[in-house]
Amino acid sequence: MKIKLIADSGSTKADWCLLAGNETWHYKTQGISPYFLDSQQIKEILEKELMPHLPPTIQVEEIYYYGTGCLQRKSVMIVESALKSVWPLAAVDVNHDLMGAARSLCGREPGVVSILGTGANSCFYDGKVVAKNNPGLGFILGDEASGAYLGKKLLQMYMYNSFDEELKSRFDGQYNTNNDEILENVYRKPMANRYLAGFAPFLGENRGHYLIENILEDSLNDFFFNHIYKYSESWTHSLHFTGSIAWTFRDILKELCELYELQLGRILRSPMEGLIAYHHNQI
Repeated sequence: MKIKLIADSGSTKADWCLLAGNETWHYKTQGISPYFLDSQQIKEILEKELMPHLPPTIQVEEIYYYGTGCLQRKSVMIVESALKSVWPLAAVDVNHDLMGAARSLCGREPGVVSILGTGANSCFYDGKVVAKNNPGLGFILGDEASGAYLGKKLLQMYMYNSFDEELKSRFDGQYNTNNDEILENVYRKPMANRYLAGFAPFLGENRGHYLIENILEDSLNDFFFNHIYKYSESWTHSLHFTGSIAWTFRDILKELCELYELQLGRILRSPMEGLIAYHHNQI
């Protein structure tokens, strides 16, 4: 029986599961992105937020890490180096978050897989590998329907004075911010994508308002048009989704699939449940 550590990391948070036979232990840390963090910074996060909570008598033998930003070899090496510095005796496998989502949602069956969380990405998974990937481009140029994209659209409307008095009152009461502070956080401070995504919950809390519904429907439709439509397999295979945005607004995803006559598959808040099943079967 191998002791396995599984990680699914986005930009905002990371889910960890220690798997030993039929026993599991679950943990959370802040998100790990090699775009914004180097190996030493990642190591410090692991030592501070994860290591103190692991059972001291259990030796991790295999690590399966799925994370945002791990498509390029340079980024993979940053994460690998951090993991190996903390667990020098463990076998380490670092892969991108799309592979994690695909294995979680599809197992060993083909399907079109999308991640809608702080960021957004999509692929066609043939049951073994990510066979096609339409690039997400990040929160500045793309990431349609991500938390950062939704937050950006919401702040645009707020700063353009497009809110009615009721919605503006709700927003001001919840965030107590202003245009100068918003611009400072977006253009001058680090982790602007996390900052923008922090406003996405406001959309879920104010469903039914015409402006909120327009932002949501337009943003999710942008994702379908710019990404789902780029895969010919979307018309022959099920569409699967994971991530906080996908889960929160799953009713709109269902409506869009019905509207475009596409087959909706699974929607999971987090890939971890499926990843546990996938790697448990490999024990």
